[in-house]
Amino acid sequence: MAQNHKRDAANQNTGEMSRREVWIVLIGLMSGMFLAALDQSVVGTAMRSIADDLGGLSMQAWATTAYLITSTVSTPIYGKLGDIFGRRPLFLIAISIFVAGSVTTGLANNMIELASYRALQGLGAGGLFSLALTIVADIVPPRERARYQGMFLAVFGTSSLLGPIIGGAFAGADQLLFTDGWRWVFLINIPIGAISLFMVYKFLHVPHTPRPQKIDWWGAVTIVIAVVPILLVAEQGRTWGWTSVPSIALATLGVLGIIAFLFVEKRMGDAALIPFSIFKNKTFARTQMLSFIIGIGMFGGMIVLPLVIQVAYGASPTEAGLLMLPMVAGMMTATITSGRITSKFGKYRIFFNTGTATLFMGYAYMFLLLEADTPIWVVSIGMILIGLGLGQLMQTTMVASQNSVEAKDIGVATSTATFFRQIGGTLGVAVFMSILFSQLKDKVLAAFDRTDVQQGFSEALADKTVLADPSNAKILELITSQAGADAISEDSSFLIGADDRLTAPFRIGFVESSLDVFLIAGGVVLVAFALSWFIKEVPLREKSASAEAAAGNL
Repeated sequence: MAQNHKRDAANQNTGEMSRREVWIVLIGLMSGMFLAALDQSVVGTAMRSIADDLGGLSMQAWATTAYLITSTVSTPIYGKLGDIFGRRPLFLIAISIFVAGSVTTGLANNMIELASYRALQGLGAGGLFSLALTIVADIVPPRERARYQGMFLAVFGTSSLLGPIIGGAFAGADQLLFTDGWRWVFLINIPIGAISLFMVYKFLHVPHTPRPQKIDWWGAVTIVIAVVPILLVAEQGRTWGWTSVPSIALATLGVLGIIAFLFVEKRMGDAALIPFSIFKNKTFARTQMLSFIIGIGMFGGMIVLPLVIQVAYGASPTEAGLLMLPMVAGMMTATITSGRITSKFGKYRIFFNTGTATLFMGYAYMFLLLEADTPIWVVSIGMILIGLGLGQLMQTTMVASQNSVEAKDIGVATSTATFFRQIGGTLGVAVFMSILFSQLKDKVLAAFDRTDVQQGFSEALADKTVLADPSNAKILELITSQAGADAISEDSSFLIGADDRLTAPFRIGFVESSLDVFLIAGGVVLVAFALSWFIKEVPLREKSASAEAAAGNL
């Protein structure tokens, strides 16, 4: 016991940790991140079943929006508080809030309650992501960090595969242990969260150099006023109408909030939630611009792929998750490889260049080759390219952001980089989903007039087995009135199990609508590629942030 106390004292003085201690801490961090990452993919699969059971299908988007808003807004707040009070207590609080939100969400009785409790979950999730990456920066030198961060991407990859399978299983079960099956989508977080809490409490002892300073309460208030209205418009603008009174009013409020936030942050100086001083570093500032642009192109394009797989190939949400495996494999391969190269040679900027170029090639590949009848293995090649691009970019932007600031600002830098990427991703999803669905009806109606589609209809309608198959009943009704052109925007379930000749116009229309998304996403990534050449590479430091902070106090 005495030896442990001596070791802890030495760690506190030098900020150095042994390789064994680093691994133990990483296990605790990954257990917390797995909790939030798994929740995202599980809930997405089960949300329609949840909304049906709670009688609020039209409100399901609010459950997603509420989670997104609170997790995004809380990210920079966790980063700043972590710098002041230390990461460990904040990480424990984040897990506790997330688990509490999971319990209440699992007991929700209507969609309003569900959305409110998902907002509580989001408050916890915002800390789980940003604090975990900050703690890695605390204990691992930048040159070694890229290699370790590959494991975190493996956590995301694993959760993206397990999530749809688990979510589909829970959503498909009427009862499980005398409880509605879908409620276990949230209640499963209780045992996982308990394990995470134990791991973090027991093993996550990160050296911390106290930094007493004022808390930027007004910055926290104004960032909420700035971000929440803009995210609401981004998520709901397509439903409300971009020029509707609610959209214009919220956009105006968001702009005023941004102005107020900038004014407050300038007044607060180094105590600000996001200090302006860190943007004086051109490498940091340009990396945040790159993160924002990549977020738009990355998430905007990625959101369409699972939908294309489900609509064009008739895959269930669970099957779609498995069919996304090539992209996950590409991400993990690129992350591990780029991490090892960065650790060996100390170079990282090249991955900005090659990552954006590879991601662009992936989107260009999809735009040029994707059709309604394209074999899935051909699509998988495009997924691999997209995954290879993402794997090079996701960790490199974070390493560059952390390496370009002083040790005392690691928390702020990490949360800022995460914040800009989330904002870009949210805007990307909103814009690209609007592009997709705004032209979907016209594309489907145009497909109805194609000669090959008309011939397929004639053959199918002449086949008595097709007419007798109950799986075709709904789509036959929609084809007669061509009402499916509108229906597919709300619910594509009528395509499941139906004859391919009958589903052809819907599949063709959906794929053709998605091509514009890949085209514009590729254009956005091309802008990121151009910007990547203007980012100066700062030599990677040899000490961890904790070691630097401790050395500065000796």
